[in-house]
Amino acid sequence: MATKKNEDGVLVYSTEHGSICPKCGTTLAKCKCSQKQEVARGDGIIRVGRSTKGRKGKGVTTVTGVPLGYQDLQKLAKQLKQKCGSGGTLKEGIIEIQGDHRELLIEELKKQGYTVKRSGG
Repeated sequence: MATKKNEDGVLVYSTEHGSICPKCGTTLAKCKCSQKQEVARGDGIIRVGRSTKGRKGKGVTTVTGVPLGYQDLQKLAKQLKQKCGSGGTLKEGIIEIQGDHRELLIEELKKQGYTVKRSGG
């Protein structure tokens, strides 16, 4: 069994269990401490926009203001990425999808019952 420790000597990987949370010592799949459980508070309007900042001119579609918990936000991000047929990520409560898919995402979120606005230009 091979293991990997960080500079503080805390176990972060084991071939037997995979990646391990450095805070609680459980596997990342079972870890609850690093997952944000709070529901985002806002005005109830989801904003869909486009951003190129910090991406060397490559554009991504951003979805902000979704009033869901972390787990549900991950599921929604996966569903939206599949709908667009594109990659993406979830960073700090903001769903980022590669490419310009604003119109498609606005229609999809409206179908799901959300109040959606297009943000930016």
